[in-house]
Amino acid sequence: MQQRRTSLSESPAQVARAPNALFAVALASISLIGPLAIHLFLPAIPAVKAALDLSDALAQLTFSVALLGMGGANLFYGALSDRFGRRPLLLSGLCLFLVGSFVSLLATSIWVLVAGRLLQAIGAGCGVTLARAIASDVYGQRSLAKAIAYLTMFYTLGPMISPLIGGILIDAYGWRSIFVFAILVGGLILVNAYGAVFETRSVRQAASPKVLLQGFGELFGEARFMSFVLQTGFSTGTFLALAAAASSLMKELLDRPSSEFGVYFLLFPLGLLSGNFISTRLSGRFANESMVLAGSTMSLSTIAIQSGFLLAGHVTPLTLFLPGFLISFAQGIALPFSQAGAIAVRPHLAGAAAGIGVLAQNLCGAGFVQLYGLVANGTPLPLVATTSISAFLCFLAGAAAYRLRQPPTAPGRAD
Repeated sequence: MQQRRTSLSESPAQVARAPNALFAVALASISLIGPLAIHLFLPAIPAVKAALDLSDALAQLTFSVALLGMGGANLFYGALSDRFGRRPLLLSGLCLFLVGSFVSLLATSIWVLVAGRLLQAIGAGCGVTLARAIASDVYGQRSLAKAIAYLTMFYTLGPMISPLIGGILIDAYGWRSIFVFAILVGGLILVNAYGAVFETRSVRQAASPKVLLQGFGELFGEARFMSFVLQTGFSTGTFLALAAAASSLMKELLDRPSSEFGVYFLLFPLGLLSGNFISTRLSGRFANESMVLAGSTMSLSTIAIQSGFLLAGHVTPLTLFLPGFLISFAQGIALPFSQAGAIAVRPHLAGAAAGIGVLAQNLCGAGFVQLYGLVANGTPLPLVATTSISAFLCFLAGAAAYRLRQPPTAPGRAD
């Protein structure tokens, strides 16, 4: 009988207790908390504006405050879970999500609604970060990219169906019904997590501010870690800038209806799902750095070809959305390996590493979307400029990760 070998990539929790199917389902469902806080609310913005008699700026604040709250929370959930354990932080975040949903449901003024949305988003910040950290604990570094790919595939379903569900609920029962739905689904996720997700972080560290800062400093001082994290950030920036630009150009330049945009937009999540599926098939066959470089190269090549078409005057839905499919496909290929590579740099700081990775995606995504918004003029030129910058930076980060790669330590791993 072959003796099981315990390596640094395996945590004590992994060796002592193996995850079952219910655990995997619970871990995947946790990823839905983010879309419930962000994308479910999108179709409610006009209804909230009318119901509370708001200006456009205040109506948008109910959405943007959730993005900011979730982005900041990601960083701290990961770092604190390295010190206090994954399970307490996860259950606390899910409970906070429910509290925020209740406050939002009962809100009769804009500021109470903003407060509820902020609480809801801070609670939802536990989802992606802790799901990746827990996956690192129980599945080990050799299977982590595959686990993250599956989690990302499940997460992608949220943005695909949440706006549709939200729109149906709002038309039938009013905007408050989306918070009732969020409470029901969030409650089921909490019950499932409480029963199925065990503590995976068996070795905990001191939780003083000095130790937390030292952990962040240790990660930020690692060139390999930063190259992986920046690659995910710039990749997300390319994806979101193209999505935002496609929305504007379809309406303002091509004069196409919103429903047509919605149909074409499905190419984005379908590309991400397809790329993630390929990642699950290739996990363990190629080094993290090789897959990251492949995705980065594909992204830059796609943007270069798209830019050529757009600058030549060929602005059509296909020249906007077919590259969008390829960009999201490239992101789906590279992202699981980037996140797995970043976590593997310092396994004892897996939570902090996962949090920084998600934060980089949020910040770079918001930054490049805002950059496009600042230079947008109704033509494709700002799209070409913005995505060319982000895709080139993504390629540089991917190339740096490949350049800094370490020799494989296990047979069967190819570069």
